[in-house]
Amino acid sequence: MLGTLQTSVPVGTLVQAVGLAADAVAVCGDDADRHLRVDVRPDAAVLTLQSLDHAAVTTRDIELARRISAAVVRAGFLPQPGIGTGAPRSVQAVEIAIDALSISGVRPFWKAVLGYVDEAGADGPEDPLVDPVRQGPAVWFQQMDRARPQRNRIHMDVSVPHDEARRRIEAAVEAGGRLVSASRAPAFWVLADPEGNEACITTWQGRDG
Repeated sequence: MLGTLQTSVPVGTLVQAVGLAADAVAVCGDDADRHLRVDVRPDAAVLTLQSLDHAAVTTRDIELARRISAAVVRAGFLPQPGIGTGAPRSVQAVEIAIDALSISGVRPFWKAVLGYVDEAGADGPEDPLVDPVRQGPAVWFQQMDRARPQRNRIHMDVSVPHDEARRRIEAAVEAGGRLVSASRAPAFWVLADPEGNEACITTWQGRDG
């Protein structure tokens, strides 16, 4: 997904999830602390890889993903994105975007009120903010050129696997929403609820770099 590698491993018990987490940490070795995040639950272990030093996927993360996938299979489980498998939803990452006329003016407020920190390598006055314990969604700021009354100023970005995007868009439209714009697809599609509040479905595809 956008800036991370992520998989969900269905399990039957919390003990199994913790065991898989331990296996993943073991195969990552000393790199685990700077690359691996694990969410363990009674029905699944969600494994996420990202270089904390670069806030991006590196070649090391790709190598660690191969190791983890092999370890999961050896343990008798199957890593998957949750697409077309009967899972409640696919793996995903949620970000909150805030429109601002002065990003440098509003960013300190959001940093303080959320208890967030600068993303690795991005500590400028207009850069994104992240939860230091990686529980809440990242927050980024979108420059406005003028005040726009009657338009939501905060929206969510939902980053999903590229082959999940169409299904998620169709589900949103069937639920009463509408497609506002696909001009930047497959990087992102803009959707709106029946009252015009917007959200974006995003993927890693169609982006520079």
